[in-house]
Amino acid sequence: MNKMTNTISRRQLIRQSAKALSAGALLAGLPKGWVGTAYADDSPERADMKFGMIALTDCSSIVIAHEKGLFKKYGINSTVAKGASWAAIRDSLSNDDIQATHMLLGMPIASTMGLGGAPKKPMIVPWILNRNGQSITLKKDLAGKVADDPKALKPLVDAAKASGTPMTFAMTFPPGTHAMWLRYWLAAGGVNPGDASGGGADISLITIPPPQMVANMKVGKMDGFCVGEPWNARSIAEEIGFTAINTQGIWKDHPEKVCAFTEEFANKNPKTVKAVLKALQESSAWLDKMENREEQAKIVSAATYINCPPETILGRLQGKYVMGDGRKFRDPNYMIFNDRNCNYPQPKYAKWWLTQLRRWGFTEGAPDYEGVAKQVMRTDIYEEAMKEMGYAHGGLSETPETFFDGKAFDPKADLEAYAASFDVKSLKA
Repeated sequence: MNKMTNTISRRQLIRQSAKALSAGALLAGLPKGWVGTAYADDSPERADMKFGMIALTDCSSIVIAHEKGLFKKYGINSTVAKGASWAAIRDSLSNDDIQATHMLLGMPIASTMGLGGAPKKPMIVPWILNRNGQSITLKKDLAGKVADDPKALKPLVDAAKASGTPMTFAMTFPPGTHAMWLRYWLAAGGVNPGDASGGGADISLITIPPPQMVANMKVGKMDGFCVGEPWNARSIAEEIGFTAINTQGIWKDHPEKVCAFTEEFANKNPKTVKAVLKALQESSAWLDKMENREEQAKIVSAATYINCPPETILGRLQGKYVMGDGRKFRDPNYMIFNDRNCNYPQPKYAKWWLTQLRRWGFTEGAPDYEGVAKQVMRTDIYEEAMKEMGYAHGGLSETPETFFDGKAFDPKADLEAYAASFDVKSLKA
């Protein structure tokens, strides 16, 4: 009996050794992600992704990642869809018609909180697409009367209001970046742009999609607008407007557009989101090489994207600013996509936005500054994705930011006090 048992044991040992040898030979040629006999799969949970964008130069990171095959490199089968308006983009993201999008920084904040007419839909920002590069354009008739100082606009605004025909200014979405730059600039000159509902306004503040700005100014529907490029440059090319001030002149290296996802999508597809960020890192680094900007302008100028002559796009991408009223200069703070820790989703930017939403009556009482900033600005996702691809970023910043009017924003200070510190404001309760 013992002899038979020993024979069976030897046979089992031989079979086990053969299996181990076979498995070892098989595993030897497999990626490092394999642990034992289980593969640690880092491929996207959802390979097919539709990206939203609006016809603005700062959609470039998404377009280049698509056109250069960088999304494909990280396992994403991408398509890019141009939206008709920011509201349409928001709704498409909320409905999962698109899974990620080019978006104004203020929009994910407003959607997460259910502000500005948006249904409450939590959204996240793990990536800032660009900084700088927007402008405030005024109609040609104001050239020589107003330049970059909004105080020069105040008497004109007052006269128009007294006559019963207030001046009209346009932005692209109420809680968005262009709205906040325009509000900040006007208020610094003593002009009240009104609360979230237009109450107390010295002017009429309207919403116009970016590609329609020039056409609306051409037919006399507005006195000024704030928008991204190339529409400010286009207004000068068509001789209907001039640039009063560039937004980097209001706040140097300000955050602008973001790549946004719904919180629900990101929770269900974490590897997909990180794959998108890795592709965007490569496209953004490519964009910030000045020798690539001519090619960038040609690619994004296509009818499927911006639908504008590449030469209209290129000049301001290179920092060459012809303002349309005789001023010309090279601006070192032109639009960037990757430099100077551009892409890190700093929570302090959301906090500043919340102070402005509070300032202009979008919120009733104090918002949850810390909680909303943490929920929306997903530094954890950004850091994980960059660590996986070996990219060394500049990390978290809580240094104060200084604006053109001399006011400083300290994200570690009393945010309610900051919101209430402005002479022109519309605080609610």
